[in-house]
Amino acid sequence: MVKTIIFSVAMGYGHQRTAHHLRGLGKIINVNDHPLVPESEKKLWKKTSNFYHFISSFKSFPLIGSFLFNFFNFFQKIQKFYPKRKNEKPNFYLKTIYSLIKKGWGRELIFRISKEKKPLISTFFVPAFFAEFYGYQGEIFCVVCDTDISRAWAPLLPSQSKIKYFVPTKRAKERLVLYGVKEENIFFTGYPLSPLNFPEEKVRESFLRRIVKLDPQRSFLKKYGEFIQEKIGPLSFSEESLKILFSLGGAGAQKELALLILRSLKKEIENKKIHFLISVGINREAKDFFKKEILKIFGSFPQNIEILFFEKLDDYFDAFDRAILESDILITKPSELSFYSSLGISLLLLPSIGYQEDFNEDWLLKNNFAIKAKNLKYFSDWFFDFLNEGFFAKCAFLGFWEGKRDGFFKIKKIIEQK
Repeated sequence: MVKTIIFSVAMGYGHQRTAHHLRGLGKIINVNDHPLVPESEKKLWKKTSNFYHFISSFKSFPLIGSFLFNFFNFFQKIQKFYPKRKNEKPNFYLKTIYSLIKKGWGRELIFRISKEKKPLISTFFVPAFFAEFYGYQGEIFCVVCDTDISRAWAPLLPSQSKIKYFVPTKRAKERLVLYGVKEENIFFTGYPLSPLNFPEEKVRESFLRRIVKLDPQRSFLKKYGEFIQEKIGPLSFSEESLKILFSLGGAGAQKELALLILRSLKKEIENKKIHFLISVGINREAKDFFKKEILKIFGSFPQNIEILFFEKLDDYFDAFDRAILESDILITKPSELSFYSSLGISLLLLPSIGYQEDFNEDWLLKNNFAIKAKNLKYFSDWFFDFLNEGFFAKCAFLGFWEGKRDGFFKIKKIIEQK
């Protein structure tokens, strides 16, 4: 098998999670802090990452928070798709990136790996631009981690670029064509999910257990249970309580939303009707925050509440994916986790943050892969109505049946053919 170099970047979890799923194809270089990256560039990446986390977390502050976020978000704007129109002109954000590259940003990193000439896969567009600008001799691929993308993802001169794209949706492919990228340089693969974390048999078993728990009144299964058993496999019945996984984003901006849900589900958690898992990633401050707040709400720490925290990001990603297979509902903002809908887990969406997540949400809702959360203060009122009506079961089934889970293998095949 052809081994690759995989570039990632720490801005939230999305780009690093995607790289982790691709780890079977080669070694990962985190361009923020890898030993190959010069100290001067590490400082620039750190400033960029810190600004991203600050803006994402600060959004909830009245007036000034929204103003700052909207100003930042403007430069990553994704235009409405209709009417269809060519948009090859680079925006201000893209011009700024290239002005920094022309001043030397990324040069040393590309120079240090240039002798290898292995295929290079980047889960963020900027390192792919580094590689092309500084004449990297190997193939350059860029993995798109959202359902739609802004002009910044295409190079300054897209029709002349050698960068090839792996895209998770047809819309992302269409968008790149409108930005001027050659169609032969765009591969519709779906989002890559690691077979190490999600072997198909495990995913299928998980779905067949989950779909029953998501439909306690058999509202959905009365109509489609026979089809599921014929096409996918025998249903698996379990006496376990419903397991909800709440995913805190990398910037940690949803902490208060989790507390609203916990307060609303207090009775159901105390009665062991719900098992609630809060995923905080590598955010120790968030872990300590939830420990303190859960004690305030419940008096003692319930056995059926867990906090998923790890010191190392790779350990966290693996533990999170194990939790996905064991959980029934994923509460998340519409980030790259939107593509986890294909695993047959029902997604309950928190408010989106930024244009890309707006478009991810739109994609999920149009495909009936997710449900948009109502007022979280009254979570228990509407949540159990939705559960009994079979709405969550329907989302889980459609995600599993219609979603794409073979992105990793398609990417692997394309690289091996080059």
